[in-house]
Formats: sequence, C-alpha cells, structure tokens
Amino acid sequence: MKTLIHPTAVIHPHSEVHPTVQVGAYAVIGANVKVGPETIIGAHAVLEGPCEIGAHNQIFTGAAIGMEPQDLKYVGEPTWVKIGDNNLIREYVTINRATGSGEATVIGNGNLLMAYVHVGHNCVIKDSVVIANSVALAGHVHIESRARLSGVLGVHQFVHIGTMAMVGGMARIDRDVPPYMLVEGNPARVRSLNLVGLKRSGMSAQDLQILKKAYRSLYRSELIFKDALEELELLGDSVELQHLRRFLLLSQMPGRRGLIPGRSKKVRTEDE
Repeated sequence: MKTLIHPTAVIHPHSEVHPTVQVGAYAVIGANVKVGPETIIGAHAVLEGPCEIGAHNQIFTGAAIGMEPQDLKYVGEPTWVKIGDNNLIREYVTINRATGSGEATVIGNGNLLMAYVHVGHNCVIKDSVVIANSVALAGHVHIESRARLSGVLGVHQFVHIGTMAMVGGMARIDRDVPPYMLVEGNPARVRSLNLVGLKRSGMSAQDLQILKKAYRSLYRSELIFKDALEELELLGDSVELQHLRRFLLLSQMPGRRGLIPGRSKKVRTEDE
C-alpha cells in the first residue's frame, strides 16, 4: 500500500493529522497543528501551531503557515491560525498567527491564494476570495467573500475590502474598498462598479440597476457623503444595497481607515 506521508517528512507527535492527509517530502508539521481529512501538504511546506486546518485543502510547495506574527507587540502569547475547507494555498504563501492572547488569523472556505501571498497577523479572509501572486496583506486586514485582488499590490493594516470588490494590480490600498466596486491605480481610486464580477455572480438585472444608481450617487454626483447615503435610502432595500450602506457607515467608525475616494467627476464610463 502506498504511504500518504513521505518518509522525509517531520511530524510532531503532539500534532493531529487525519489518516487521509498526504504529506510531501521534507514537509514539517509542528506541535499543536491539526489537519483535517483529504488535505494535501506539499514538499517543504512548514506548519507551526497552534494551527487548525480543515478538510480538502491543498497546500503547495514551500508554504509557511502558523509562524509567529511579524509584530513587535507579540510577546509569545497563545494565538492561532484557523483555516477552513477547500482552499488552494499556492507556492511560498505565508500566513502568520495573530497578535493578542486567544486571537486568530482566519481563512474561510474555497479561497485561492496564489504564489507568494503574505497574510499578516489577525487578518480575516472570508469565503471564495481570489488573491493573485505577490499580494501582501498587513495586519488586521478584513476581506469579505468573493472579493478579487490582482497581483503585486499591498494592503495597509486595518483596511476592509468589501464583498465582490475587484482591486487592480500594483495598487496601494490604504483605505477601505466598498463592496461591488472596481478599484485600481496609484493612488487607488474607485473607477466603476465591478460589472463583470457582478454579472458573473448571477445578480439580477434589477439589483444591478439599483447598484448602478447607488454608484452614481456616491461617485458621480456633487452630493456630500451624508446626502449620498440618504439618497441610497430611497433606492430600496435589496440585500446588496443594505450591505453597501452598512459597509459605508462602518467605514466612518473609529479604528477604520475611511473610504477609497472616486476618480475625477470629469471622467465618466461609457455607459454613464
């Protein structure tokens, strides 16, 4: 019978590895690491605990998961990395544990983290997020489900990126990215709705039209932020619109970094 664990792999006796897990050559699994069923761990990957990894994940060559946070505030307190199911974690991805006793860096389900992505301490990545090559997430970044981040960009600490947002490559993201928007450039600006992503999601034409009106109120009118929010109230109560309003309001709370601004009102998209 073919063994699922390469003979050169090092697995700590105080780890918990499901019998169906495959472990490649020279991989290292440390103490207090738990790995769920049907997960594949590639050659030279390193997993340190405390760390919990769910089922049906694939962790590729050289990934380093569960290392101490790159944070001078960290003084050895017990913290976690928690990863859900069905994630693809590509070559040389790094995912650090959290800072703050009992805190966790959390990766949800069905995400794709491409090669050389760095996920800093206390980050939260929800479900079905795609992060392209060489993206660096600083500490406490929160990414909602189905967001898309293109390659070679940096995200400032404490930034939130909304659901189904699209961030263009090589951007510097230093403020919150609202849901459903397309952001690109340096300095980064909201350019339009993420129309391609919204259509691919199966959103109805009616809900898409409501979001188009919301976008125009926020980024193509002379309304100040408060008045634009009030105008959004008049557009209805679709789930997407409610989430957009809630995100915009929370972005103004203490501890948040505010919103990425829009581009010049002199520049309009073809369909406006």
